[in-house]
Amino acid sequence: MLEMITKAASAVQEVVWGWAMILLLLGTHIFMTIRTKGIQRKIWTGIRLSVQKDTEAEGEVSQFGALTTALAATIGTGNIVGVGTAVALGGPGAVFWCWLTGVFGIATKYSEALLAVKYRVKTKDGRMQGGAMYALERGLHMKWLALLFAVFGGFASFGIGCATQVNAIAAVCRENLGIPSWIVGVVVCILTACVIFGGIRSIASVCEKLVPFMAIFYVAGCLIILGINFDFFLPALKAIVTLAFRPGAVAGGLTGRGLMTAMQYGIARGLFSNESGMGSAPIAAAAAQTRNPVRQALVSSTGTFWDTVVVCALTGLVLVTSIMKNPSIDMSSISDGGVLTSLAFAQIPYIGPVILVLGIISFAFSTILGWAYYGERCVEYFAGKKGLLPYRFLYIFVLGVAPVIALNLVWTIADILNALMAIPNLIAVLLLSGVVVRETDRYLNRLDAVDDTPIPTIDKQTGRKKRRDV
Repeated sequence: MLEMITKAASAVQEVVWGWAMILLLLGTHIFMTIRTKGIQRKIWTGIRLSVQKDTEAEGEVSQFGALTTALAATIGTGNIVGVGTAVALGGPGAVFWCWLTGVFGIATKYSEALLAVKYRVKTKDGRMQGGAMYALERGLHMKWLALLFAVFGGFASFGIGCATQVNAIAAVCRENLGIPSWIVGVVVCILTACVIFGGIRSIASVCEKLVPFMAIFYVAGCLIILGINFDFFLPALKAIVTLAFRPGAVAGGLTGRGLMTAMQYGIARGLFSNESGMGSAPIAAAAAQTRNPVRQALVSSTGTFWDTVVVCALTGLVLVTSIMKNPSIDMSSISDGGVLTSLAFAQIPYIGPVILVLGIISFAFSTILGWAYYGERCVEYFAGKKGLLPYRFLYIFVLGVAPVIALNLVWTIADILNALMAIPNLIAVLLLSGVVVRETDRYLNRLDAVDDTPIPTIDKQTGRKKRRDV
């Protein structure tokens, strides 16, 4: 029975993450790039704003706190293992398409974050609520679609953000440190409970410290390997670009699988890694202290830049230069991205495997924290505050049991739910693209302007929204 369910789920997964979804996501990226007149050109403004505080503006956490919470959920094992899988299955050319997807994805991340702040609401107890569900409800008056997004997001958090991540931590600890999986589950449960029961402020506080550390630590490891493989840096760049468009072989035993194969795996991994268009990161953006939607949208768009344009690109270069330097690596026999990445980091004497292990642990744990917040906001939207405590306890319970169970079916179902999240979110982005354009024109050239957009306050007793001037 379980085998039949697994096969059926796999068939659905292939459909929802097929070419139709890839074209929908990539098409939205390109469309929003055109509509925002290349918002990517403002990425350095976004980086500057991300380290500034807008304490006089309304919100629960700083702009940097919201960004690192989103990055915590986004930068995960996909940046390490996912890129390796893209290279193993799609060839070196997949790195080019993964990187290009990130460049265009900046526009979609900017747009969905702008809408999240534009249509956010404030609860009676002072908490900010926002995301695709509020854009759908308040911007398009499609409450039914907003509820679907929230349901898909709430259940997806148990898979992509919880079970699969703690399972990755348990696997790397078991294989490299000899720690039993059940002990890992208990430790992760305790650490996560200490953070998520404190709400967004607690999660953001931890993420503000953890995300920069883990990113710098991992990037430093990548740069060391690129230094070791310096002679192959330019040939690797040439191979990545060349094999992105044609099949064939280049020096070092690298083989291109052709345009369509490179595109399929590169774009799919890029989309999955940076989550642009999925609708998850804007939930964190909505909690930021920001005086207008454009400021936080610019900050949020840097998440895709750091995740794909920087981290995924560095991982891809590390893998390709390592393969070129070590032609004995038989690419035809490797389909596991984790194996390929492990071989690359093994080049650093003594500390290479340590960097990889700590990278996977910190990336996975940060994803657990970020997705816990996403799940809470989705659950609160369709079940109210009474659903938060049961959700947190269930989230902690899943963290405890996931390390000792097989997760193939869980991963597949989570993959499906992620795609189902993306569809209503992309509907909101596309149908409200005019709002994105107007808000961008209104604020982009005067980022110090005071936002005079009213934020509704939810009355606890009536459940109705009150208008309130900022």
